[in-house]
Amino acid sequence: MKAIVATKDHRAAVVEKELRPLQPGEALLEMECCGGRHTDLHVKNTDFGDVSGVVLGHEGIDVVKEVAPGVTSLKVGDRANVAWFFEGGGHCEYCTSGRETLRRNVKNAGYTADGGMSQDCIVTADYAVKVPDGLPSAEASSITCAGVTTYKALKESKVWPGEWILLAGLGNLALQYAKNVFNMKVIAMDINEGQLEFARQCGADICVNPLKEDVAKLAMEKVGGTHGAVVTAVNKAAFNTSVEAVRAGGRVVAVGLPVETMDLFIPRLVLDGIQVIGSLVGTRQDLAEAFQFGAEGKVKPRVQMRPMEDINDIFDEMAAGKIRGRMDIDLKK
Repeated sequence: MKAIVATKDHRAAVVEKELRPLQPGEALLEMECCGGRHTDLHVKNTDFGDVSGVVLGHEGIDVVKEVAPGVTSLKVGDRANVAWFFEGGGHCEYCTSGRETLRRNVKNAGYTADGGMSQDCIVTADYAVKVPDGLPSAEASSITCAGVTTYKALKESKVWPGEWILLAGLGNLALQYAKNVFNMKVIAMDINEGQLEFARQCGADICVNPLKEDVAKLAMEKVGGTHGAVVTAVNKAAFNTSVEAVRAGGRVVAVGLPVETMDLFIPRLVLDGIQVIGSLVGTRQDLAEAFQFGAEGKVKPRVQMRPMEDINDIFDEMAAGKIRGRMDIDLKK
């Protein structure tokens, strides 16, 4: 089979790879498509350590081709996913309390386990979430990571319908979940004017470029401060601005992973009851919910399909901030 792997020279390559036999608890998936994410960019650049040779990808959608004896969660013909949360233990305090993504000893697709950028993929069956009817595979691919990550973060924000949320660092899925699922009012913040125009098209109530306007001041003047913020940007300034933009009692949800340290004015956190929390990907239950909203048409990812051979061009465009919407690798060709 053909697969896309990370290479020693910080690139990606399409190679021929052989699959091992199935082990108990596993399923063999015939891949349809797999999204490209910034995490894949970090992996192939060895930002998380050298894992050259690993098959990249954690937004894979596929059809079950074979299951090992005893597997009951999937059957041949089901559509299922290959997600970043590839496998956990299932028995620790986090796994048994609905917080499985906080378990430290896990396998991650496209990083510590072969991922979904291949024509066939072996998964741990109990961790592959089924895709509901009515949700096209390319759209489901985007929801598998980008969608569920922002969906979970919006849940964590505790912002109610009709209240204001600041989205710092934009993706069309975060905006669609905020508007169409949670019925929030949205201030969209980004330094990329193309992304802001995209946000306007997706229904953002207010769009603002922090290089041109004081976002916190605008939020306070226009809406009295937002009730919450979700920060997917990867720079310190976006986190600091988000803390300043929320009203008393607001909650800032950190998703992006900048290397800097936030500046937190402790008296304001205490006196205004501001909460700052982290949100990591989403559980299998979160993903099932996120998929269902996609199947109902409330969230519709904008996806472009590209051949496997375009992978390095895609990464270059991603690094340059040129991609709008989602980019998928077509694995059926």
